[in-house]
Amino acid sequence: MGSPRVEAVEGADVVLPAWYTLNTRMSSPKPEASLYVLWFLEQSGKDMVQVLSYLDGKFLVNKPRISLLHAMPSRNISLKLVQLQEQDSGQYRCSVNVRDQGDGMSDVDSLELDVLVSPAAPSCHLHGVPRMGANVTLTCLTPRSKPAALYRWERLPPRVQFFFSPAVDSTRGSLFLTNLSASMSGVYVCKASNKVGSAQCNVTLEVTSGPKAAVIAGAVVVTLVVLVALAVLVLLYCHREKMQEEPANDITEDAVAPRTLPWPKSSDTISKNGTLSSVTSARALRPSHGSTRPGTLTPTPSLSSQALPSPGLPRTNRTHPPTASSTLGGVSSSALSRMGAVPVMVPAQSQAGSLV
Repeated sequence: MGSPRVEAVEGADVVLPAWYTLNTRMSSPKPEASLYVLWFLEQSGKDMVQVLSYLDGKFLVNKPRISLLHAMPSRNISLKLVQLQEQDSGQYRCSVNVRDQGDGMSDVDSLELDVLVSPAAPSCHLHGVPRMGANVTLTCLTPRSKPAALYRWERLPPRVQFFFSPAVDSTRGSLFLTNLSASMSGVYVCKASNKVGSAQCNVTLEVTSGPKAAVIAGAVVVTLVVLVALAVLVLLYCHREKMQEEPANDITEDAVAPRTLPWPKSSDTISKNGTLSSVTSARALRPSHGSTRPGTLTPTPSLSSQALPSPGLPRTNRTHPPTASSTLGGVSSSALSRMGAVPVMVPAQSQAGSLV
């Protein structure tokens, strides 16, 4: 075999060099000698597979884009691969067996093929709000690269600038810009490169002096929400105050009106100012001429505690009621109490005729 390791770029062609020699006993094999050539591919995590075989003048190819470099029979048994792909990488093993009239020799050797991939077009992004005094991060990432790409950032004219660590993370493709100013606006280019190629992308940075429209819109929405909440609270407070005042001013519709008592027309005595001073039964005030039957109740007169003196009636003492009240009708108050009689208070009456 040639070099134990071969590197090639994806999409290109490659030759894996291999040849064989014979020892002195078989330095001149006869034409009828048999030659067997086998090529195998072994990849990490997979079983070894046969990719090509040459047996007694017949080819058997089990993998596309692969062939022997020279016509057979030949001692140069190099393997050729075209339009390489990344999955062609692996350990290639070659086995040679020569038989001549009972004598034979064989040998096995291997080499490693590493298919390299140029970086694919990366994507650039801006993270953060580019306003005065803020910090932002520019990122750059390629989806495919073998070996892994390294990243480099620069700013295009008219203000050319190259960036280095610690502002740049060359393995992750990040550029950190702090304390932004208007002079930092411009087009920033990221280049991803490895040993076989490179690719680039760019992002435009425009530093503004105020917040973005989204920030302004958010502030407006928050302000409106606060104003609406305050308005609702004020309305609820006014409604509550109104509800507390209405019961004091409203007249209850289902309230029962005071009942008017039927006053006797012939026996009522009313003072000059229209206040009911006393109501007495004429029959009760006059002394009884006949004997009262036992068990017969005589109505008890009711005296108003707020009666005013009247010219035609005797003055009634509020704290010392007349002695006759206890013995009206010939029956004492103690006797009435024993018989179950209940004292009655007669309400006073205003000039308008309503009860007080």
